[in-house]
Amino acid sequence: MALRCDLIIRDATIYDGTGAARFIGDVGVTGDRIVGVGDLGGASADREVIATGKAIAPGFIDAHTHDDRAVLCGPECTLCKISQGVTTVVVGNCGVSLSPLRLSKRPIPPLDLLGDETWWNFDSFGDYAHALKTKGAEVNTYALVGHQTLRVEAMEGDVYRPAKDGEIHRMHQRVKQSLAEGASGFSTGLYYPPNAAATTAEVIAVAEALRPTQGLYCTHMRDEADQVLASIEETLKIGKRAGVQVWISHHKCSMPENYGRSTQTLALLQAAAAMQDVAYDMYPYPAGSTVLMPDRLRDDVRVIITWSVPHPEMAGKDLGEVARGWNMDRKAAAEKLLPAGAITFQMDEEDVRRIMAHPLSVIGSDGIPHDAHPHPRLWGTFPRVLGFYARQLGLFSMETAVHKMTGRTAKLFGMVDRGEIREGAFADLVLFDPHTVIDAATFEEPKLPALGIEQVWANGVATFAQGKGATGEKPGRLITRHKS
Repeated sequence: MALRCDLIIRDATIYDGTGAARFIGDVGVTGDRIVGVGDLGGASADREVIATGKAIAPGFIDAHTHDDRAVLCGPECTLCKISQGVTTVVVGNCGVSLSPLRLSKRPIPPLDLLGDETWWNFDSFGDYAHALKTKGAEVNTYALVGHQTLRVEAMEGDVYRPAKDGEIHRMHQRVKQSLAEGASGFSTGLYYPPNAAATTAEVIAVAEALRPTQGLYCTHMRDEADQVLASIEETLKIGKRAGVQVWISHHKCSMPENYGRSTQTLALLQAAAAMQDVAYDMYPYPAGSTVLMPDRLRDDVRVIITWSVPHPEMAGKDLGEVARGWNMDRKAAAEKLLPAGAITFQMDEEDVRRIMAHPLSVIGSDGIPHDAHPHPRLWGTFPRVLGFYARQLGLFSMETAVHKMTGRTAKLFGMVDRGEIREGAFADLVLFDPHTVIDAATFEEPKLPALGIEQVWANGVATFAQGKGATGEKPGRLITRHKS
């Protein structure tokens, strides 16, 4: 009996997400699953897409996001992701998660990256998961719970000190509860003031809640500059003591005096990977973005303002320009802008390329969706890897690029039946033009949609079409980690 599908994408160049060589074939979808791959000439479908000359890949998995709120607020918040082929986002990174925490006043930085107090109303991860299911989302969501969020709750806001035993126990129990309610791991942002006073022993004690379910430990490390090697060692120690896989967020070598040190960091990570589970994500740009911290400004590092509560008109302006206009130094201007966000040009392009090309890497945008003038990574990360780094520079093959954004990511996160094009896998798919796909967003105009992304499906349902935008469908699901 001939195969009957809901959808067949015909004559596409298939990048299956495993890193294997591309091939020409068809992909058949019924319901939320792929039911056939290869020559489906004898099959029929309710809808067919002729993809001659175009490429089909698994939907991209954004390994590092701050989309906790974005996935709850509709296509106006997620268009930046679906328009670049993303079908799954990992939220709750850098110790910042929207649950479990209820607030009655504006959160301290960097928790305010997710919004003011009106968004902080989830007493448990279960409440957040319920909201996600009720509202629906354009993308799948894989969630971590954040240490900074847990500290604010357990320590009643008094977070600029080491936690006491009872507070650590409270955080441990909250992680355990969150895992039972659908979270997949625990993240820290030891770089940030609300988390910086946490001792290594505190982090280990909280992370031990992950061991029974083999949850994931992700970290924005204590230092990505002068002490980057010591920070990697601390991360590896936490993973060993807690008995879990570790994940280093947005790996970089920060500040001019550390340019080139990726040769050292990658050698350390490569050696560690032979003894324990370790991976990292990175974004394809030489600038980062987070909250504006006046005490950490440097005269030799350029800064662009991404948002400011008291001075919203300064979004998109160079901090030096703002300071000159106000006739004050950069630090004083930064303090006047607070609370605010910033883009910081703190990395070297050669390090970016070396870190990206390494076999341990996967791709995450680290985009901040609620910034008035966001970093261009929010709209451009995945097409930039495909178009600029793979096609134009030849840093690696298109097959490797897709693998770093799909199959490898899914395997490391324990996302079952995601990240590959094969029979039985979920139908998370992106159709793109491999000859034209490229990012369009720039630091000057950061909200320009990427080029060459033609159609996107999550769980078999179309979420985006070139020229039409978001479809309005919300097929996304909460994905929970399964470690084999």
